[in-house]
Amino acid sequence: MASAAVAAAAAASFAARGAALSTALLGRAPSPRLLLLLPPLLTPPCRGLALRATLGGGWNSGGDGGRGHGGWGGSRGSGWLLGAAGSALTLLGAGAAWRLQIAAKAEPEESEAAPRLTLYQYQTCPFCSKVRAFLDYHGLPYRLVEVNPVMRREIAFSSYRKVPIVIVANEAAGSDSPVQLNDSSYIISILKTLLISKGSSRGLEEVLTLYPEVRHEDERGKEVVEHGNKYWVMLPEGVDVTHFYASEKARQEETKWRRWADDHLVHLISPNVYRSPGEALASFDYIVRVGKFGSVEGAFAKYFGAAAMFLVSKRLKRKHHMQDDVRQDLYQAANEWVRALGKERPFMGGQSPNLADLAVFGVLRVMEGLQAFDDVMANTKLGPWYERTQQAIGQQRGRA
Repeated sequence: MASAAVAAAAAASFAARGAALSTALLGRAPSPRLLLLLPPLLTPPCRGLALRATLGGGWNSGGDGGRGHGGWGGSRGSGWLLGAAGSALTLLGAGAAWRLQIAAKAEPEESEAAPRLTLYQYQTCPFCSKVRAFLDYHGLPYRLVEVNPVMRREIAFSSYRKVPIVIVANEAAGSDSPVQLNDSSYIISILKTLLISKGSSRGLEEVLTLYPEVRHEDERGKEVVEHGNKYWVMLPEGVDVTHFYASEKARQEETKWRRWADDHLVHLISPNVYRSPGEALASFDYIVRVGKFGSVEGAFAKYFGAAAMFLVSKRLKRKHHMQDDVRQDLYQAANEWVRALGKERPFMGGQSPNLADLAVFGVLRVMEGLQAFDDVMANTKLGPWYERTQQAIGQQRGRA
């Protein structure tokens, strides 16, 4: 199925691959007509909404939030375009998101008890942004590796070819080798469960067993690996829920809105940031400036990618039953979140952000610096919560 959230990086990647291949074969950049002949040769880097974790065995692909299982849907004639464009948002973004990820590169000193983490990401993939928000807020030291969306050499060690990927090296867990985690919500739940297990005998290996795999075939007959409880933090046995949450209702509320961020909010991003040709071009101008593209690849990616994603955004708008003015859907989602917060608490988590706050913030952050972000801040009451969350993440970063 087509992914709304990662519908941009593959457009840039596809274009860049086309440019690189044609330049190698012909000694010049390809024409758009030639590019139409290349799709079978160019596999996009991310074909699903997010990432499925498969531990202790082979690595299977999938999509965050239980969507996007390798295909992009659409008609036979247009499916290649959706596939090529499928991860365009993964490189898209804005200045503030860039500043936050640069800050994360300056790793705080690691404590002996802290798991050693490496995050492989695309700079402003909303799912990678969610993981960064979690790690930074909880002060977990990590090494950040930006993956080249064309060659992806940085993740050559893995047959799982999407991001985010987190590698956990925790000798205290008794693991003989590093553990690879792939799905953003799964990653967050595993690490949060591990954090609240400090002081108990429950280590990483035992925590992993709390999230069993469920395997099934999607509509295309491809095996998909799910973790049905991936939105839940698994509390230590015998510990009352009020030790970590205000109530059981608060715990369920966190789970509900984490799922909402993956199942609904993320689908609104691409149609909004590529709403018009001008907005699409502005988005890809930023992609080219901060991405790892050569001069020929960059120029081709900028213009082809913008044109492709403008067209794809229209398909995504229809697929997700959005209004003609897609900004209204974004405003409605922002207002829905603000209403859920209410007037009495600064965060969904009460006096401090919980995992739902961090997830919603992470998804929205990828729009910073773009017109869609400015519009949602100007036309909703989201701003105060967003600024509080951003400040809370900045204050906590580096405190392991």
